[in-house]
Formats: sequence, C-alpha cells, structure tokens
Amino acid sequence: MKRIVFLILCILVSVVTYSQSNRKIRELERIRKATLAEIENTNQLLKETKKSTRSMLSRISLITNQIASRKKVINVLGEEISAIDEQISDMNRDIARLSKEHDEKKGNYAKSMRSMYQKRTTQDKLLFILSADNFAQSYRRLRYLKEYADWQKRQALLIIESREQVARKKQELEKVQAEKRSLLKSREVESQKLQSEENDKKEEVQELKKKEKELNEELKKKRREAQGLNNQIERLIAEEIARAEEEARREAERNRKKAAENKQEKVAVETPTRQAESKGGYAMTVDERRLSGDFAKNRGQLPFPVSGRYTVISYFGEQRHQELKHVVTNNNGIDVRVSPGAEARTVFKGEVTSVFVVPGYNNSIIVRHGNYLTVYSNLSSVYVKKGDKVSTGQALGKIFTDTEDGNSTVLHFEVRKEKDKLNPLQWVKR
Repeated sequence: MKRIVFLILCILVSVVTYSQSNRKIRELERIRKATLAEIENTNQLLKETKKSTRSMLSRISLITNQIASRKKVINVLGEEISAIDEQISDMNRDIARLSKEHDEKKGNYAKSMRSMYQKRTTQDKLLFILSADNFAQSYRRLRYLKEYADWQKRQALLIIESREQVARKKQELEKVQAEKRSLLKSREVESQKLQSEENDKKEEVQELKKKEKELNEELKKKRREAQGLNNQIERLIAEEIARAEEEARREAERNRKKAAENKQEKVAVETPTRQAESKGGYAMTVDERRLSGDFAKNRGQLPFPVSGRYTVISYFGEQRHQELKHVVTNNNGIDVRVSPGAEARTVFKGEVTSVFVVPGYNNSIIVRHGNYLTVYSNLSSVYVKKGDKVSTGQALGKIFTDTEDGNSTVLHFEVRKEKDKLNPLQWVKR
C-alpha cells in the first residue's frame, strides 16, 4: 500500500513540475516573440530614416534600442534552453521510472503465468475445487481462481498501457529535444545579427563624429525649440492656475457675503468647491480632485499615447550619449517614433485646456486631469479644441511626418503635476 501511495505521489509531483516548466517556456516564448516584433518595427523605422546629420542621433538611438532588444532576445533564448534542459531531465527521470515499473509488471506477470502453468493445469484446478471440505469452501476456491484470472488480465492490460506510456514519453522527449536544437540555432542566428548591428552602430557613430560641428548646430537648434515649447507650456499652466485662483477667490468672497447676510440666522458657511492641493497650485473643483485621484491611481497602467507600434528614441531628463561624450540632451518628456499616419491618443480622460503652435513642434495639445497634465506635441492636424472633454484612448490629432527627414514621425509627450515635470515612462504601461 505504501509503495502505491509513493508511486502516486511521484506521478503527481512529475505532472505538476512538467506543467510549471511548460508554462514558463510558453511565457518566455511569448516575451521572445514580442521582442522580435519590436526589433522588426525598429528595422522598419531605420529603413524610413535617411542618413543625415539632422537624423543621425535618432538613427543611433534606434540602433541602440535594436541592440538592447536583440540582447534581450538572446537572453530569453538562453532561459528557454535552460528551462527545456530541466524539462528534458524531468522527462528522462519519468521514462526511467516508467520503464522500471513496466519491467517489474512484466516480471511479476511472467512469474504468475509460470506458476499457473506449473501448478495449475485444468485438472489441477478442478481437483482444487472438488477437494474442498464443503460446498461453501468449493465456492470460495472457485471465486479465488476467477479473481486470480481477472487479476492476470488486468496486469496484461496494465503492461500494454505502461509500454504505450513509455513510448509516448519518448516521443515527447524527441519533440522537446528538437525544440532545443531549434532554439540553439535561433540563438546562434540572433548572435550573428547582434554582431552586425553593433558594427553598424560603430560606423554610424564614426560618421557622426566627422560631422561634429553640424551636429552641435542641430542640437543648439533643438534646445532652442525645446525651450520655446517649455516656456509656452509653463505660461499656459500659470494662466490656468491664475484663473482657477481668481475663481476660488470670487467664490470665497461670495461665501463671505452670504455668511454676513445670514449671520443672525446662524447659517453654516459653504465649503469652497475650488481648493488647491498645495500653496500656489491649481485650485481644483470637487470633480477635478476626484479625477486627479483616479489619474494617480493609474500610475504605470496608462495606455501609450500613440496608435500602432512605437519606439522611444529620447528619454526623460538629462541623457549623456554613450559614444559621443560631449553630446548631452535634456528632455522634459519622451520622444516616440512611429510610422507615418499614426495618431496621438490621450492616456486618460480629462479636458483639453490648450491647443497651440510652437516652432519645431507644430501643433501641441494640453489635456488636464485634475492637477495632472499631459502634453502631446508635433501634430500636423488636431481633432479637438479647447474645452473639449476627452476619454481615455481618444485620438487627439495626427502626428507630423517630416518628408524632408525620411518621413520621420515623432510625438513629443510629457506628464506634469502642477508645475513639476514627471517621467512619462513611470506612468504608461509598455
């Protein structure tokens, strides 16, 4: 009985382990395919980006992203191979166990058959039954012989079943081993592609170093344009804060007058509906405070602000170029490269508070979410106007495609709270 329980436990552990290993392999496969899709998208964007001083940094950023994705694929392939190795070890143990059980069953069955033929001919069986002391004993002996024969039949079926089980396990093992060989080949191919991409990056960097003067001029121009955008955004935010403060002041004045008029009647003074979270901040209505709270709760879960596939080519904050040490960029948001025709989409419900134009960034839109704001810049056309209520994922406008720069299509996106700039990648779900 203990042996049977032990075998059942071994089978259960084996099934659970195999199932967990299989889930891990499938999840790694999903990650690998998603990363390969990112690489394919980057490849397409690189083909669309012509080699010019103006777009060189963008090209190098794309290649850097491509290399990072390629390394991720190689690492995932390594994890898949390790997981498959574990699976192969488990399967070999299962095959050894099943083969041993099969051999034991065959041995026991053969032994019982030999014993039966040696000691129990048909006449012996009949004599065994008839030599009983009474009818009841004869019946018990007859039943014993029948049960023994049934046991032998069951054993024969179990032997066939265990043989088939071993064969199935061996087929599964062959399939998994073939999958491992395929993954090893894929890793080799990806490693070769990585080497090629790293060589391409070196060539691009060397070419850009030769155009250092032109690059510096281009960077100065971009900094001026970025500063112009930031000044406009801060001016518009300041105006909104001032308007909200004025509304809050008027409301407070109305409440004071109302309280003075009703002083003798002891009427309770109404709580102001507009209140700022901090001194000098945007005075929010009750609905805006609720919206602000909902926006904050969705940190890290907001949808990406573009339609279709995308690649982030410029990150938040001060970034020093890895190869070009003298090149330092400072971004108040992120720059997202997409395919021509892509649209900017709002990451959360809110209200359009500004639609404006800034040189270098074309049309820009500010959407307010309580005391949080999102900014969408470099749009060729706009689908909304100031005062519009927008919903999560709603298209705001078409992203500008620069036909003079190899159809470069880039959205500049920012997230702010009051006057503070926030890292958008900490708010969106990638």
